Amino acid sequence: MVEPVSIMSRRNVFLIAAFAVGLSVALLLPSVTARAIAAGLVLTVALVFVVRFLGTPRIQSAQDDRERTQDTSQEIFALGKLFEATMSGMREGLLVVDKDMRVVASNAASHRLFNLSREKLDAQRLTELTRNPAIYSAFLDALQGTERSGVKVHTYGPERLVFDLRVVPLGSAASANGKGSEGAQGALGVFIDVTRIERLEQIRQEFLSNVSHELRTPLTAILAFVETLETVAIDDKESSQRFLSIIRRNATRMQDLIDDILELSAIEAGNVQVRAEEVELHPIVHDVISSLAAKRSAQDIIVTNAVPREARVYADARRLEQMLTNLVENAIKFNRANGRVTVRYESGSVVNEESSGGGRPSAVVRRTDSILVEDTGEGIPGQHLERLFERFYRVDRARSREMGGTGLGLAIVKHLARAHGGEVTVTSELGKGSTFTIELPHSESNHQE
Repeated sequence: MVEPVSIMSRRNVFLIAAFAVGLSVALLLPSVTARAIAAGLVLTVALVFVVRFLGTPRIQSAQDDRERTQDTSQEIFALGKLFEATMSGMREGLLVVDKDMRVVASNAASHRLFNLSREKLDAQRLTELTRNPAIYSAFLDALQGTERSGVKVHTYGPERLVFDLRVVPLGSAASANGKGSEGAQGALGVFIDVTRIERLEQIRQEFLSNVSHELRTPLTAILAFVETLETVAIDDKESSQRFLSIIRRNATRMQDLIDDILELSAIEAGNVQVRAEEVELHPIVHDVISSLAAKRSAQDIIVTNAVPREARVYADARRLEQMLTNLVENAIKFNRANGRVTVRYESGSVVNEESSGGGRPSAVVRRTDSILVEDTGEGIPGQHLERLFERFYRVDRARSREMGGTGLGLAIVKHLARAHGGEVTVTSELGKGSTFTIELPHSESNHQE
């Protein structure tokens, strides 16, 4: 064990004193021979102690100093690497500026924030990176010693992004009220991407607004006709029956809407389990068409089951019937008088090119089964196709409500198709009709060739 320097110095003093005492005793002996022998022993012992306690500890101390220096260097290097890896791996954008508003440190996430391809932003002024007044004022306040948090930053690059910015001063003493007593030497800003949270909040607000609107219409009708029955029409049997029929229809509409909301919420929350297995498609389509017999007869629509009897798909039979019922019912509702609806089946393969580990491209073949629901309606304008599967989205709101739709049927189809590992798409041509396609993965879905 290496002794401290102060302890080593004291030991040296003790050794010198002991040597002097021993030499004095030897000189006081009466015999010359005895004095010579005693002096030799004292010198020998002194030499051993000097070599042991003066030479060796210094060597050990030098070695330990080198080891400690090496360990410290390794620790500093490791901390630097750790800091660099942390900066690079952060999803949040990090930007550090000096008191002159020049960037002294940044990470890759901040580069994406400012749509920059450069690896480093060092020595650039903040005004060269952005003209956003919210960002500039937050950093300026931090340089003046005031911490800013909760600053909403909107960017409008290839896509609209929303960030929550927090900027703290660096190198300034903070007072009790959170403000620096002197100007800061720099400022550190953290950009937290809240785009998805903002989007979800917007969807939530739209959902609540749509649900309130959809429920208000039938509820208003129910209350109005109940009030009429209570006042003037209670004794008029014919009017009473008509009003009760309207009340029943609106109550059924409310019940359907609530059922669809609960169903969609369960699917989106992952509480609906899809038990896929190989099932015969023709009987399922036949049952769907039979269940809609009254609606197709009321509108003189011909629905044809063009699915081959040997066709089989890999799906949950009950959920597949639910998807097809929604699609066929929509095709009947928004068809022309004396129109046609055809349900067909296609089996195909989708080939995707991917690079293997060796760098050579390999063909990945994904087998799919497609179920098509075609109608001869008026078609859907192109600007509506992308949003058609959103909740409560309607091309013709008045007609949809008149037909009794809840506005959630296609959203349910989309989520159920994705729960199967598939997708639903639509193509349409004005004046000729629309085709909705459910793509389902085959039971032997993926294999390398």
